[in-house]
Amino acid sequence: MEMHDLCAIAARDTRCVLATAIKVDGHAYRKQGVSMLLTEDGRMYGSISPGCLESDLQARVSHVLDTMQMEFAEYDMRPEDDLSWGETIGCGGLVVVLLEPVCGELRDTLQKMYECFRSGAAIALTRTFQDDYTRIQYGWKRIELTGTRRQPVLRPSLVPSHDRPDLPRLMLVPERVPATSNGSRSSHLSGDSQHISDAESDAGIATNNTVSTNPWDVPQQLTSLYTPIPRLIIIGAGNDVIPVARLARSAGFRVVIADWRESLCTSERFPEAEFVLGFPREIMPLLNINYGDYLILMSHNFPRERELLEMLVDCEYTYLGIMGSKTRTARLLDGLPPLKYVHSPVGLSIGADGPEQIAISIAAELIACKHKVSSLSSDLVQKGSVAHANDGHSSGSR
Repeated sequence: MEMHDLCAIAARDTRCVLATAIKVDGHAYRKQGVSMLLTEDGRMYGSISPGCLESDLQARVSHVLDTMQMEFAEYDMRPEDDLSWGETIGCGGLVVVLLEPVCGELRDTLQKMYECFRSGAAIALTRTFQDDYTRIQYGWKRIELTGTRRQPVLRPSLVPSHDRPDLPRLMLVPERVPATSNGSRSSHLSGDSQHISDAESDAGIATNNTVSTNPWDVPQQLTSLYTPIPRLIIIGAGNDVIPVARLARSAGFRVVIADWRESLCTSERFPEAEFVLGFPREIMPLLNINYGDYLILMSHNFPRERELLEMLVDCEYTYLGIMGSKTRTARLLDGLPPLKYVHSPVGLSIGADGPEQIAISIAAELIACKHKVSSLSSDLVQKGSVAHANDGHSSGSR
């Protein structure tokens, strides 16, 4: 789930906690910087692990909301002989999670971020730890994505600790306590008082009868870069578009259905999608296509798609998928100036057959492009494992 969605949820859920993986070392399910929301009544939005951490994080929500104080949770799954994880053993890495009550300054910041996302801007969110890592000051900066196709990274990135050599190493009076049943260890930090919770053990943190509040070398300032949800504009509203729209939405795209057939553009057919009605020359001014947009032509109407392609010649966008054979695409593009980022036949070449499988191949290609994977490794292609469509519409069949 994208930060765009988490900001929207945080705006309507008054009692929730934002959990962010601020430190990842070794193998892990998600990357450093990923966030999720946990509510007081047990709902979870997003994920940090494949399921082995979330239940423990949820158990901490009440304490965080009752105290209205941030909390760190460490999950060290690296020791091969550590059986405390049982059947829920993770990926073998270290994950340090920051839990923040969504209130006050953080709630205001998330609301402003959501407004920026809705306008198509990216956000740089900065957390500055203060008072011995017991309090956070938030800052954010709007980043306009115009004039260039280069964007901020699509996953949050954190300022490494070696960039801040002046950071103090904060020490606490030690208190040895057992680890929890799942192997997690927590530091509850409240106001000016600092103590190790009942779920904490030294676990290698204790040194010379002292315990550090920052044993993971987390820098004093963390900056995460977030882009808005990319917009996928699908030209056409036929039945084969329904699974594409559904999967694209699940993959983190804002889906817009554009068609001149009003009867096909309904929320019953396309839940959570936006609609733009009209012929190409009518909808193009409304769409205001920019370089961050993804487009797929699936109307199966040759004249209308040709009309739209003619108007795309001078537009900036990230992805242009065209449904149909290479021969049909060549006819569509005949006589036009070279168009950028064309993927045709649309979708990864996985041998897909039928609307559902084709939709899976399209969603996979969208995800690959979204994460800046324009092609798979040459080794995979040479082995015939899978191929990626590329500029020049030269990919093989699905």
